Amino acid sequence: MSKHSDQHISRVIGKYTSNKEGPLLFVTAGIHGNEPSGVEALEEVFKQLEKTKPEIKGTLVGVSGNQKALNKNKRYIDEDLNRVWTKQNIEQEISETHEQKEMWEIIKTLEEFPEENFTKRYFLDCHTTSSPSLPYISVQVVNDNDEWAHKFPTYIIRGFSDIITGDIDHYLSRIGITGFVFEAGQHEDETSVENHEGVIWLALKEACELDLSKIETYPECVNRFAKKNAPEQKTFELIHRHGLEDSDIFEMEPGYENFQKISKGELLAKQNGNEVRSKWDARIFMPLYQSQGNDAFFVIEEVEGK
Repeated sequence: MSKHSDQHISRVIGKYTSNKEGPLLFVTAGIHGNEPSGVEALEEVFKQLEKTKPEIKGTLVGVSGNQKALNKNKRYIDEDLNRVWTKQNIEQEISETHEQKEMWEIIKTLEEFPEENFTKRYFLDCHTTSSPSLPYISVQVVNDNDEWAHKFPTYIIRGFSDIITGDIDHYLSRIGITGFVFEAGQHEDETSVENHEGVIWLALKEACELDLSKIETYPECVNRFAKKNAPEQKTFELIHRHGLEDSDIFEMEPGYENFQKISKGELLAKQNGNEVRSKWDARIFMPLYQSQGNDAFFVIEEVEGK
């Protein structure tokens, strides 16, 4: 999946509108440079839209995240682009690291689509995970984000942005845009592109009233995600983050996958030579199996009802 490593990716991957009043759907992809599947999915969506020219209300804009890191197939250059969107960085207009500069370019792009020009503004931030995973939505429970997330057919996780600060969805929610992060699966898994494409089409249907039957590749472009790959909708809440210092030597026990059930006392990892055991009967979330990152794993619990 390194087809982008030898070509320049534009900041705006594409823009599509039928010049009808309606919402903005602002889709970001490749915020981490080793996660290109959202970029590939957006390219396919714009290709199909230009081919069949269906009517939509409002505007779809697809934006690439960490351009330099995408071209190098690296997670980031100086620091994680999904940790720099803090109030301090924004208020003080800090632009020192490579990722902070990329952040300001994305903000500048968003400013070309101001709130007053649209009936509403939605965002969708496309990601993938280092370990195999079912597709899921990560939503911050502010504005009407949670209600919007429950229109999509997959696992939904609440509370990730409450533990991690400086991520793009935190910023976009803070400025009043409705949306969520969509994690499509493992970085190199071909189903991740299918899932990103499917969720973008469904977001276009829900936000911009796109008649999906007008798309030549429908229903496969949606069903590969919604019917084949996505689990039945369940809602989870995040109850614990196991963070790391840069100096820590951490090794996750092999074989853990997102949403796998864990029991009290179970050996999860080794950190600086010490055992890390579960204190919960719950599920593991985002176990770390890559060299870069300060999040070792998270623990989540299922919420009954919504």
